[in-house]
Parts: sequence; structure tokens; C-alpha cells
Amino acid sequence: MIAAPARHLRAHWLLALLLLGGVVLRVLAQLAYRPALLYIDSFRYLDDLGVFYPGGINPIGYEILLLGPLLLVGNLAFVVAVQHLIGLALGVAVYVLLLRFGARRWIAALATAPVLLDAYQVQIEHNIMSDLLFQVLLLAAIFVLTWRGTPGPRTAAIAGLLLATSVLVRIVGLTLVVPAVVFVLLAAGLRPRDGWKPRLRSAGALAGAFLGVLFCYSMYHLVWTGTPALGGSTGSVVYGRTAVVADCANLGLTPEEQRVCPKEPVEAREKQGIDFYIHFWHVSANTKKLPDDFDLATAQSGMAAKVLAQQPFDVLGGFVTDFLKGFAPTRTQTPGDVPLDRWQFKTEYPMYADPWYVAEWSELYGDGTLHADTEIGGFLRAYQLGGGYTPGTVLGGLLVLSGLAVLGVGRARRSGLRAVTLLPAGLATTVLATAAAMEFSWRYQLPGLVLVPLAGGLALTAIIGPRPTRLPDRPTTPKETTMSTTYPDEVDRAALDGYAERYGDRRFASVVVLIAAYNEQDALGAVLDGMPAQSCGLDVDTLVVVDGATDDTAEVALRHGAQTCVAPVNRGQGAALRLGYRIAAERGARYLVTTDADGQYDIAELPQLLQPLIDDEADFVTGSRTLGRTESTDLVRRAGTHVFAWLVSALTGQKITDTSFGFRGMKIEVPNSVRLEQKQYQSSELLVGVLARGYRVLERPMTMLARTAGQSKKGNNVLYGYRYAKVVLGTWLRERRSAPQPQTRPASERINEPAVAVPER
Repeated sequence: MIAAPARHLRAHWLLALLLLGGVVLRVLAQLAYRPALLYIDSFRYLDDLGVFYPGGINPIGYEILLLGPLLLVGNLAFVVAVQHLIGLALGVAVYVLLLRFGARRWIAALATAPVLLDAYQVQIEHNIMSDLLFQVLLLAAIFVLTWRGTPGPRTAAIAGLLLATSVLVRIVGLTLVVPAVVFVLLAAGLRPRDGWKPRLRSAGALAGAFLGVLFCYSMYHLVWTGTPALGGSTGSVVYGRTAVVADCANLGLTPEEQRVCPKEPVEAREKQGIDFYIHFWHVSANTKKLPDDFDLATAQSGMAAKVLAQQPFDVLGGFVTDFLKGFAPTRTQTPGDVPLDRWQFKTEYPMYADPWYVAEWSELYGDGTLHADTEIGGFLRAYQLGGGYTPGTVLGGLLVLSGLAVLGVGRARRSGLRAVTLLPAGLATTVLATAAAMEFSWRYQLPGLVLVPLAGGLALTAIIGPRPTRLPDRPTTPKETTMSTTYPDEVDRAALDGYAERYGDRRFASVVVLIAAYNEQDALGAVLDGMPAQSCGLDVDTLVVVDGATDDTAEVALRHGAQTCVAPVNRGQGAALRLGYRIAAERGARYLVTTDADGQYDIAELPQLLQPLIDDEADFVTGSRTLGRTESTDLVRRAGTHVFAWLVSALTGQKITDTSFGFRGMKIEVPNSVRLEQKQYQSSELLVGVLARGYRVLERPMTMLARTAGQSKKGNNVLYGYRYAKVVLGTWLRERRSAPQPQTRPASERINEPAVAVPER
């Protein structure tokens, strides 16, 4: 009971340490400020609950998706407690995603430090504010687009819905559809195997879902206000940016536009800041000075349009300056910026409205107490001001590193991670630039705490290579194999270099059919021509690993449209398959099917392997000629099939009828979790390893056809039988020493009986 958590803790100790630090900071914030921190925007969110008016400064997504549901079951303190838990979950999610793409654990753990330990992140989580939900939606979109390989139309549409929802939480998300669409187009590489039409369909699905949600929301806005829009502040934002630089006397403004053009000198306006002008005309005392029939929105937009047309470099210069502020090494501010202290912990409870008004909301959603613990608040403030934040130079450096990875520096060119790195880096750059186009605020830099370290972790992994997969010390490899027990070895690296040069960042479909081929030029073409493009509703790709062939096997594979990886040295089928397992996993496959290059398996039976995996009835599905039929006339081999099936069944306690059938389906993580050493007798090694580790195994009745061309590489029956038995016994003994015993697992986890005993769906 304790051993497994202890192993995980040792393996992920750095994440655990950072997570502990994040927990401590959030507990202290919960104790220091009760019930929650209420900023200016917090009152707008609370006031809009149950009304959901879309014409205000802020969109209504936060109230509907998070704030409202939490207040139905708890109070303000409960809301921020949940937000703190979500903040911790963000860090774990970044870690998991980086491990998914092969990052070293220390890289993945360090990438979580900004979101877990940055005091500005903790402070915003303790506010009744929408920023955390915005971060969650962006990270969720990245998960959806990258977790299962190249996104198809359905997956892309889901991501589009998430990104559109982020716009309804914070309007700054409006531009994020652009980097998302670019990623979908490039996810399969610059030369997609199936051409550009599938990529265009997926990109169209993402953009269509995104625009569809925003159209519906704009219609909701129309019903309320009479104008289709996404919020009530978009025009004010553009006006605020242009108002600080407008040369009012030389723009040719109409009398109405002249009325809203600031009278102060530009130097004075810069000190007032963009935020002042964004909200200037939202103050009733100012709007009362306007005539009753004055069209404020038209006057603001007209003035802003003329500034953009006649003073573009003034506007651009202000934008670039504000964008670069976020990469300063310390938290500094210049005149006109949104005050930094709004996002800093204080030693007293901060008031952004009249005390009676703040207390009123506290009474409505709590016990009416507003409390700040001076000592704990002082500690949090000292931590925050003393360096408890992520330096902007670090974030800038990580963005530069991401750009280098996308360009293919180091090993990135063959890593398969260039497009994946581009997604969070593109989202981060776009959201920070969009925020800077409005105005600079350190609060608007918070999405970068999630996106930029994620992009940097992916970039570093791409450049230096994924974490080496070294298996724990076990008994030495049997003498009959020279296959390395460490992946990747030199031959693997050479093969991967050539593969990446040919295919770039191309990702796999959900299903990959893997073929290890050595001198199979005569038989391979017919096998590849029979491969379906889809099976069980999922797209199918074919990967051929050519094992140092001396004939035209590689050329045949390429000619027939298979993705082809060529190992320069012949090491045996086991080494070729292991290489294929890793390529498929690293490039996004979900399910893996192995078959032979000699045409001895009927690819029409592929759905029988896939469907139990898709339905989560099994982790590993193998065919059986004993349950089905065989065209072989070799009586010794047929007898050997029964003998070894009996032996494996006796050793593992599970009923197995065919141990060496090469047509198998498995979830992608299964073969990569088993120790693989055998260059020629890998079928039994994998099966025994899978059984020993408690994976759910099914057998399906299938057909073993006669070889169509070429010759078997297995040698004479006596030598083959001796070596096969040695591998079975050696693997069983090795796994018995290291893996949990199958009989200790719950009955529901045990290996299933052959499929003939269970009715098929």
C-alpha cells in the first residue's frame, strides 16, 4: 500500500517539493485574507450574477462557468479555495503534458515553478477574478490539440469551442484562434502524408467552432443591447490606446470626435495612462457633460480610426514598448501603467470600494467579516517583493528558446516537437501581444506563467532530446542477442535522424500499423497496398521500420506510401519493433498494431484487434491461429505452438493458446512499459512481459496464411524451439523478480480468457 506512493514520490520528488511550496503559499493566502480579495472587477462579476448582462466591461463567462456554480454550494472563501486547488492542478497538468512529450523530469518540474510559486499567481487566485479560468481554458485547448497526435476535425472543433469560451471569460482571447489554426495546419508537418485537405478540414473545424460560439454570443448581446458585439468595452480599449498619442489638432476630426479627443498635452496623457482613458467615459460624471443625443461610441471609434490611419507609428511604438515591459527582470512600472500594488499582498485588507459596499457582498456570500492577518500578510508581501515571482527575462529567454526549437536548432529538427512547441509559444506571444495592444498591466502577463514555461520545456526537450529510457538493472541479456537494452542507442539515433529529415514534425493518426521488415522487397508491396485508411472509425497510418535491409525494402515501402524509418544496421526484428514502438508513442499514436511484412496475416481482421482496445475491454489483443486456422503444413511448428502455449499458460496462470502470433493490437503505452531485449524472439518476450505486468489481454481467433514471398529467418525447428523456450523461461524469471505478482491484483484486473469464451459485440 505504501510502496507504490513512495516510488512515485522518489521518481517525482522535485515536483512534489514545488507542489508543497505552492500548497503552503495558498494556505497562507487563505488564512491571511478572509473571505477573499475583492478587486474593482470583482464587484462587477458579483453584481452580474443571475443577470448575465453581456454589455458590461467584462464578458460573462466567469460568472456562468465558475463563480456562479461555486457560490451555489459555498461562499466567497470556498470560491477562492477551489481556485487555489485549480492553480495547483495547472502546475501538475503542465508537468504531465511535458512528460507526455518525453521531457526530463527536472525540466517538467521546473516548468511548473512559475504557476506554483509565483506570488502574483497566488494573489490573483485569491481574488474573485476571471484570470485563473482563462489560464485553464488555454491549457485545456493545448491538451486537446496535442495529447492524441495530429488533431482531426472533431478534436480541432473541441479546441475551437474552448478557445471561444476563453473569449467569453476574457476578451483578450479573441486573437488566439490564429496560432491555434496555424498549429492545426502544421501538426502533420510541411508535407502531410494525406495532403493538405485533411489539415484544411481540421483548421476549418476549429475556426468554425470558434466563430460559431462567438456569433451566438454576439446575438445574445444583440438581444440585450440592440447591437451585436462581444462586450461593452472593445471600442473603449481602442480609444484608450489611441487617445494617449492623438494629435487632435491635425487629424481632421469632426466636432463630435474633437469633443472626445483629450485636451491635455501628450506628455500629461502618458502620465494619466491608457487605463484612465479606457474608463473615462464610463464615469457618469463625465458622460453627463455630453448632449443627450450624443453618440459616444461613434465619436470614439471615429477618432481612433483616424489616429490609427494617420499616426500608425506612434501607436505601434506604444504597443512595442508595452509588450517589452513584460520581459523586465523585476516588477517595475512607469507613469501611466496600471498600479502594480493592485496585484501585491498587503498587510491590511485592501478596499477598492466603499467599506460598507464591500461588507455588503461579504455578508451576502459569507459571514460579513473582512479580515487581514498582519503577520501572514506581511510574510506574503515580503516573499512577493523579495523575489517571489518569475523574472520577465526568464520568460523572454524561454520564448527565444522556443523560437530556436521551432526553427530546428540542435536535435529539434528530428524531434517531432517543433509544431507542438509552436502552439503554447504562439498562444503566449499572441495573448501577451493582444493585451499589450490594449494597455500594459502585470496582471495581463499571468497567462505567460502557464504557457511560456510549457513552451520552454518542450523546446528544451526538442533541442537536447527526450529523456533517455534506461531500464533498471536486471539479469544480463542472453548471449544470443546483441541488442542494446538502452533506448536510443547509436543505431536508433541514426535511424531517427533520417526519419526526421524525411518527415519533419509529422504526427501519426490514432492507429499505427507497425511492420518490421528485413529483405522483404517482394512481399511488402502487396501488404502495404492492403492497408485500410480507416478502421473502427479511426484513421490508420502505416510505419515500416527497415532493419538494415540489403535489398530494396525501403524503396518499396516509400513507393507504397508508408512512413519509413531505416535502421542502418540489421539488429533483428525485436530491435526494429522497439524502435517503432517509441516512434509511434512520441508522435501521437494511441493504438499500435503489429503485423509482418511477408503477408501471413489477414489485414481484414484488423477491427477484431482494435475494437476491444477502443472499448477499453483490453490493453493488449493478440490473434490466435489455434482458435482460428492456419495454412501452415509444418507439423513440428504447429505442435510447438501448442507446447509453448501450454508452457506460458502454466507459468503465468493465464490461458494462452498462441504465444507467437505476430498480428497484435495494443494501447500505445503497453509495449513501451515492458523491458525488451530480444532481437528475434520478441513475440514471446512481449507477451510474457505484458502478462507479468498485469495488463488485460484478449485472444481473438484469426488466420495464419502461407508466406507469399521470401524466406523465414527463424532457422531450423530444433534450434528455434530451444531458443524460444529459453526466452520464455528467461523472461518469466526476470519479470517474476521485478514485477508485482499477477495473483495479488484484484480479480477484475486479471487477464481475460480467450475471446471465444466471451460473446463478441
